[in-house]
Amino acid sequence: MVSALKKTIKDIDVDNKRVLVRVDFNVPLDGSRVADDTRIRLALPTIEYLRQRGARVILISHLGRPKGREECYCMDPVAARLSQLLHYPVMKLDDCSGADVEANLAQLPPGGVAVLENSRFYPQEKENDPRWAKELAGLADIYVNDAFGCVHRAHATTVGVAAYLPAVAGLLMETELKQLSRLMENPERPFVIILGGVKVSDKIGVIERFLDFADAILIGGAMCFGFLKVEGIDVGASKVEEGAIDVAAAALAKAKSSQCRIMLPVDLMVADRFDIAAKTKIVPVDQIPAGWMGLDIGPETVAAYIKEIKAARTIFWNGPMGAFEMEPFAAGTRAIAEAVAAADALTVTGGGDTVAAVNKFGVDGSIDHISTGGGAAMEFLEGKELPGVAVLADK
Repeated sequence: MVSALKKTIKDIDVDNKRVLVRVDFNVPLDGSRVADDTRIRLALPTIEYLRQRGARVILISHLGRPKGREECYCMDPVAARLSQLLHYPVMKLDDCSGADVEANLAQLPPGGVAVLENSRFYPQEKENDPRWAKELAGLADIYVNDAFGCVHRAHATTVGVAAYLPAVAGLLMETELKQLSRLMENPERPFVIILGGVKVSDKIGVIERFLDFADAILIGGAMCFGFLKVEGIDVGASKVEEGAIDVAAAALAKAKSSQCRIMLPVDLMVADRFDIAAKTKIVPVDQIPAGWMGLDIGPETVAAYIKEIKAARTIFWNGPMGAFEMEPFAAGTRAIAEAVAAADALTVTGGGDTVAAVNKFGVDGSIDHISTGGGAAMEFLEGKELPGVAVLADK
């Protein structure tokens, strides 16, 4: 695993320097306005720290998945919202490098903030093109990565630039690495993992790693159906990811020689179709009617899982228990969210859907750490090297 002990902006001299900061401003838009500014707000401590020291702050981020330059993915709404949050006029540039960018940045005063254009407008970003990375590096004296959600990608703005500038972590990155490391380094027991969502293949590495030292793994969401099929249960029309059965079988086989228990649902909320107006009922997992699908865990499963959560001293939760965005199928995820929030334990959640659930059910203020990185957090916990963290200077 990459060491969490990385130098941060507090470990180097940033006074009056030009600082290129990779932020994660990949936020949802509603037309020309930011629909959810959570990620922008999370970057504010790093931005303000630099501003207070007279640094010229140059921000770069991707937004969405554009195919070339698409106006609907320009960073203008993001820069406008950042200006409101900072109570300071932010300079928005229409490119990431070049003579015009350099000329505009030369006018940036100490404490000034500029937002470059969407990095994914340029194929050089994903290609980690060294020439483009060097152009970006030429804009600054120091490189800071504060975009934990992007560090598992070896892109020009997460890895390439660090080859040409002193590279350190921002304050959000520091928090992410410290909090996730606490899960791996002598966690207080019992240690309970809650995994949901659709894809078991995305989580198999974490399952296998945690089988070595967690006490229980509670499985929910559509990923449970691969496990249930391994147990010989007919899951009806429930969604089963391709290849999930083999992955689940391997995890269950390893669990037999582990001290960690894998717990599966014993009952489900099922529906005759994936629709808010569908017919629904609660059934034991082995009694799903033909043609019906499981869309949430049932009350007996909720009770069993909450019992484990109440006894836990460390909890990591990634993935909802069902289709919580539809009210008929929200009860399981809501109950788990409230139980995790009330637990007398270190609580960490990660993944976009999990964050959305935590926010929807109003428990975000009661979770110790809400990770901004879904894939990055999972890969970190698997023990994989994260390219965007590896390039940062060690303490």
